Amino acid sequence: MGAVHPGDCSALAETVVMTRTLPSEPFSIVIADDEPESRECLGDFVRAAGFRPVLAESGEVAIDIVRCEPVHLLVCDMYMDRLTGLETLQLARQINQALPCILVTAALDDRLVQEALQAQAYSVLAKPVRKDVFLYTVDRALTRR
Repeated sequence: MGAVHPGDCSALAETVVMTRTLPSEPFSIVIADDEPESRECLGDFVRAAGFRPVLAESGEVAIDIVRCEPVHLLVCDMYMDRLTGLETLQLARQINQALPCILVTAALDDRLVQEALQAQAYSVLAKPVRKDVFLYTVDRALTRR
């Protein structure tokens, strides 16, 4: 990922539109998880499926990426150190309202699902995430954009 200056981010809307129309360009998927093993595993899943993973070790880093790069999907761990997945989703939506988001969590419960639906997350998946379920959900989230 190259250095992007705050003033450079204003032109990203055109870049995102152009990227979506070029079939030779893979979709960029930001994967935010403070657990390196989980982040790398999900990154490997999407890379093997032909997508471009952009790995972020925190919600803050994910927000910086969304602000300064064309991103087609955001995948967030629900419980990270500073920003939760829901907080990251809400901040990302202030930058790009149409950005789909998938939350992953080891602590899936009805309350979390309800909060995620209210925040308009595309889906919530339980960890450990099965590769086939994850890629199916990614594909569906990208096609419904």
